[in-house]
Amino acid sequence: MGVFVVLVVGMILEIAVLVSVGQSIGLLATVGLLILGAVVGSALLRSEGSRTLRSFSETVRNRREPHQEVADGVLIVAAGVLVALPGFLSDVLALFLLFPPTRRLVSRRMARSSQRNADALRHRQRFGATSGVVDGEVVVRPTEVIVVDQRQLPGSQH
Repeated sequence: MGVFVVLVVGMILEIAVLVSVGQSIGLLATVGLLILGAVVGSALLRSEGSRTLRSFSETVRNRREPHQEVADGVLIVAAGVLVALPGFLSDVLALFLLFPPTRRLVSRRMARSSQRNADALRHRQRFGATSGVVDGEVVVRPTEVIVVDQRQLPGSQH
């Protein structure tokens, strides 16, 4: 439901901006700006996509996990979809994702999240699934899980 609402609101905002710009500068100038945005976005998409693919190949060749490069690739694909959509807001968002410094901010966060998920998956595969514990610590051994409630330990001040 949340994604649908975001899409509908985005579409309404996009139409409102198009109408406003069209009334301010005229229909032909608005269409010209839309075409210019698509051309510039496509050129950036091509160059950033090639750069990310080279970086991905280098990372794999060096036997490192390509979390950052995969996140960059996903964001570049998202930017490609946004460039293909007619409208100024989608073009601005696409340029935000194609511009390396701003894309790096988003992709680093995605890469860190991916690494945390991979680490959690490895942990679950190695030790089995454990539920979260709020009150105490969890001591994990390969065959058992022991929950230690610190309030029950001698000398505990809880």
